[in-house]
Amino acid sequence: MSTRTVEELSVDVSLVHHTGNCPVNFPVSPTLSLNRRPVQTIAVAGGKGGVGKSNVAVNLAAALGASEHEVLLVDGDFELGNIDRLLNLRPAYTLSDVFAGSCRLDDIVLQGPRGVSVIPSASGAMEMAHLTHVEHAGLIGLFSELPTSADTLIIDIATGLSESVMSFCRAVREVIVVVVDEPTALQDAFSTVRVLNECCHVRRFRVVANKTESSQHGLDLYAALSDMTDRCLDVLLDYCGSIPLDAQLKQAVSQQSAVVDVFPRSASALAFRKLATRVARWPQPQTPCGHIEFFVERLIEVADSTR
Repeated sequence: MSTRTVEELSVDVSLVHHTGNCPVNFPVSPTLSLNRRPVQTIAVAGGKGGVGKSNVAVNLAAALGASEHEVLLVDGDFELGNIDRLLNLRPAYTLSDVFAGSCRLDDIVLQGPRGVSVIPSASGAMEMAHLTHVEHAGLIGLFSELPTSADTLIIDIATGLSESVMSFCRAVREVIVVVVDEPTALQDAFSTVRVLNECCHVRRFRVVANKTESSQHGLDLYAALSDMTDRCLDVLLDYCGSIPLDAQLKQAVSQQSAVVDVFPRSASALAFRKLATRVARWPQPQTPCGHIEFFVERLIEVADSTR
């Protein structure tokens, strides 16, 4: 069980801040014996608020959990976290307490729907808005010491392009961009793709169209975003489907539940299960990418075992 704090991990990763490379003597934690599988790591982004990215993150996690995946759902919005409220959870501690040193990361893990483990964030904690790159890297490093058998990590990142958004998108292997049919939402999605490509070197983005009126509506949104990126960016957009407008999804939000849990036959629940099936087919990471990332020690161990 991890006893190190964010500050102690930040010392370990200070070399990464200066060199951009993962130190070769990164300590291997004994908790890795719990499960040596690499972890699929996914950030869910939305550009602007109101596109439904938190609902996508919650229901994708629940749908994967229902299909026997072990999922760790992280609320990556340090200022206005809301995953706990979406799932009617009552955390005693949050990530702000981890940063304050009053508890460990494994102390704040909550049980969500379908066996999903949830790491809650703070809401209204202004001190969390000014974390440095090294402090973010320290938090990411703590996940390597978390005693979990998760095979998938989903992080619901904040809106905008804050340091936390940049740090988390560098530290995952897949970025989902949620788009809706609003001019400002498409423009903000494009801006998010552009900045993550230029600053974080993300080249592949998975696109999910939300609040759609038909399958074709979702394809049209994807085409509109593709037209914008094709004009000036060298990126790959992979269309992963659409989530329809659904009164039962809105009702599930009112009930503080995942729609795949309370209305499993609804149109949106079916769409989330379809999305989960697609996500489960994405290739698992097998080797470290050369910089700080979630669960890097598992990747180091897997890479060493294949030599």
